[in-house]
Amino acid sequence: SIKQRYLGLVTLVDQSIGAILGCLERCGLTEDTIVVHTSDHGDSLGAHHLFGKETMFEEAARVPWLIRLPGQTRPKLIPFPVSHIDFVPTVLDLLGQSNHAQCAGKSLLPLVHDETAPPQNVFLEWAPNRTKVKKGSRLARRRIIKRAVEESTRTVVSPDGWKLCLRDKDSNELYNLTGDPFETRNLYSNPQHASVISRLTGEIRRWQESTNDKLKL
Repeated sequence: SIKQRYLGLVTLVDQSIGAILGCLERCGLTEDTIVVHTSDHGDSLGAHHLFGKETMFEEAARVPWLIRLPGQTRPKLIPFPVSHIDFVPTVLDLLGQSNHAQCAGKSLLPLVHDETAPPQNVFLEWAPNRTKVKKGSRLARRRIIKRAVEESTRTVVSPDGWKLCLRDKDSNELYNLTGDPFETRNLYSNPQHASVISRLTGEIRRWQESTNDKLKL
């Protein structure tokens, strides 16, 4: 099955990481090398009746990010989500270099060194891939599929567990990840959560302004 193949590939990744670390050790490079393991996306693997990526669901958006540092003697876990946009500033900080002006992220090195900081909003983006939709598709009407693959999404995950997805073409979504971690109940149309939607929409707007994002949602 697809899931079995996926798990087999995970095992292959584990073995490959072990081989890389072993090679560094044999070559005497362990204490001169920063090793990073991460991924650009996950896979739905049937969750929400979907496979692949191209969604904002946790299965596709949440990925591992592990760093092995020279001289590291004990593990360190950052207890809240962080963003890939912080990757380059963090590595530059590790190398003793200043952050580039074009990098919107921030260094996570203080957290690695046991400094405390409050959790921050995590922002996610999806831009259309301009996939051509062939005629005769049986999944849905061609115009519906075309709209779905051409939509853009901006998402914020707040420290208090809310997740808001705003789209330029399709339906918006709001989930409470604390009470609904599998994102089965879209609360966007629930008037009880209007204040949450307003607050998080403002967070997305401010993020767009700070990153010069011109997408109209």
